[in-house]
Amino acid sequence: MKIFCCKEHVEVGLDNIVDEAEVPPFIDSLSDKENGEVTNNLGDFTCEYCGKPAVYVVANEHSDTICGQ
Repeated sequence: MKIFCCKEHVEVGLDNIVDEAEVPPFIDSLSDKENGEVTNNLGDFTCEYCGKPAVYVVANEHSDTICGQ
């Protein structure tokens, strides 16, 4: 399970992963660390809660998301 979310909804995403998977979630930023722009090689993603540009991906350990890269 993975959820793409904006800054405003990252806590909701974390809560949903914990509720659904019952394991600690992983969180990874989709933004460029140096200038804060959202740049990722996964494509353009939007927040699953409001439709704004996603800044984070929240996932459980069984997701196909590779966090930290």
